[in-house]
Amino acid sequence: MAVKGFEIGGVNVPAGKAKRIDLEVSVLANSTQMSLPVHVVHGSKPGPVFFMSAAIHGDEIQGVEIIRRTLTGISAHTLGGTVLAVPIVNSFGFLNHSRYMPDRRDLNRSFPGSDRGSLASLLADLFFTQVVARSNFGIDFHTAALHRSNLPQIRIAPGDAELMKLAEAFLPPVILTAKLRDGSLRQTAGEHGVKVLLYEGGEALRFDEGAIDAAVKGTWRLLKHLGMILEAPDQPPHAQVVVSSASSWVRAPEGGILHSLRRAGDKVREGEEVGVITGPLGEHPTPIKAEDEGIIIGRTHLPIVNRGDALFHIAKLKTKTKAAQIVPDEDEIV
Repeated sequence: MAVKGFEIGGVNVPAGKAKRIDLEVSVLANSTQMSLPVHVVHGSKPGPVFFMSAAIHGDEIQGVEIIRRTLTGISAHTLGGTVLAVPIVNSFGFLNHSRYMPDRRDLNRSFPGSDRGSLASLLADLFFTQVVARSNFGIDFHTAALHRSNLPQIRIAPGDAELMKLAEAFLPPVILTAKLRDGSLRQTAGEHGVKVLLYEGGEALRFDEGAIDAAVKGTWRLLKHLGMILEAPDQPPHAQVVVSSASSWVRAPEGGILHSLRRAGDKVREGEEVGVITGPLGEHPTPIKAEDEGIIIGRTHLPIVNRGDALFHIAKLKTKTKAAQIVPDEDEIV
């Protein structure tokens, strides 16, 4: 059966072809047109519609490179289904090295949006109606916040067996079942029956080669699992996928200079010392101890800390876990 063309933004993309479509968003004060670029790869064979998105938070730039590399392994001639790739959702924040929209709103708290609301609401509505709602599956790429880094991980909504199968096909070091946040892309997509994985890895305004490589290869494995591509990399070098249903931050009990003893990917025991806070000359050392057995999935990179600052993000292992393969040696706000 012949595959029909895929229409978006008034443009028809024939089967077996790829095309970039620019969806109009707004005009800046200097008359510069701002658009939402959607790279459409419409396969010659039938299959699901799969979206990839990045830079919903404008300073989380790593997903842009992840999508670029992922697309190099996808051919419209052999693809089953359609890939909708949006490497820069929040162009405003991306150009200004900012997490937020110009109206200071968090785009990932603005879904499903409205065609009559704020700029953030308008962009959320355009992206959701034209891309997300037309998809069956998707993956949204994120990083840690500024001055933090995350271990490569997939986050999914709890209690969804199909999402768990998709996450397991990706084969990340860690799968974390995390509650959905009001106004987030994941929550809104789930309400519309679209299965979305959230990828976390690396840090804001930086490229982390390990986190990029893990995301690209994991996405190819996911597309193969969905029957969209024929080949994907074998299992990753880490020996175990850790599944956790709870996580918590170890916070600074005092202000001072943080000396970290453990890094992202390390397994820690309950009560184990993971760092120490001292004065500028090493005086008054205060040990920082893990409150739970688990694996460090995120950490701060700032040595100067105040009381209450988040230092180490630990995915707990005392809750339900599933061992399949441990995390490689190399080294959140969603």
